[in-house]
Amino acid sequence: MKLLRLAPENTKFGFMRFRRVSYPLSATLSIISVLLFVFVGMNFGIDFAGGTQVDLRAKSGEAHIADLRSKAESLGLGPVEVQQIGSVSDVLLRLNVQPGGDAGQQTAVAKLREAFSNDYEFRSVDAVGPTVSAELVQSGTLGVVVAIIAVLTYLWFRFEWQFAVGAIIGTMHDLLLTVGFFCVTQLEFNQTSIAAILTIVGYSLNETVVVLDRIREVMRKYKRLSTAEIVDMSVNAVLPRTIMTATTVFLALLALFFLGGHVIRSFSAAMIWGIFVATYSSIFICSPMLIYMGVRADALDKAKEQEAAASAETKVKA
Repeated sequence: MKLLRLAPENTKFGFMRFRRVSYPLSATLSIISVLLFVFVGMNFGIDFAGGTQVDLRAKSGEAHIADLRSKAESLGLGPVEVQQIGSVSDVLLRLNVQPGGDAGQQTAVAKLREAFSNDYEFRSVDAVGPTVSAELVQSGTLGVVVAIIAVLTYLWFRFEWQFAVGAIIGTMHDLLLTVGFFCVTQLEFNQTSIAAILTIVGYSLNETVVVLDRIREVMRKYKRLSTAEIVDMSVNAVLPRTIMTATTVFLALLALFFLGGHVIRSFSAAMIWGIFVATYSSIFICSPMLIYMGVRADALDKAKEQEAAASAETKVKA
């Protein structure tokens, strides 16, 4: 029985010839992502922004967005955001943080129930105060920073420093483009999105380690080839595995995006984007960095000899 292959074996595609295009393109997209974050910002959910979120379902089978918005704004609760989710009968209604703390939030919910309970079913009500949302922002930011530092530390000790620099640049590239993705799409950024970012970092690290491991292996085997030829040979060798992994994960996330409901839609959308970005960066960002840094097989041999000498010296002292 012949196994399914999404990519032909023994490909000899010249990936590194595109490095003069991929680097300016990625640099431009990274700068745009930073500018979008500063001047446009992300659509923070109530987890981080605070406020009240109400999930409504029309009893008649069809929700009227304009009527809902005008009636909700007439209740004196400040700006009201009304968004249709899923089917035509499901609506998400959001309010800003109300004055008076928890009591003010409960009063706002009571007004909404009084105004809409006859025509709409209240499926869920989530309220987050300003103190809680500030704590969630701090905790989420700290979690992402600590995870990134841990990943970068692992990369630094896992490979020679030239390899680690390329891996770090690739990982930071993926994070910046993911932030830009949230700014452009204005998908709700909540605690689930934090999980998506951390998962993208893990996926990017996995792809990067696979490619770099093969490059180091081929570089020690074919010492007369140029670095560009070695990188191309290595990327082509792992290409079937890369395509198979990305495709299977993509299909699973596609099902989550369309069938998982609005609660995890931002997570699945960010992960779909992250798969393409992580695969792209491992090939066109991380790998070409070895060429620009002038990594050669003899440098790896010297590093290996130094490690062996240090190990022997430690044993002698012991």
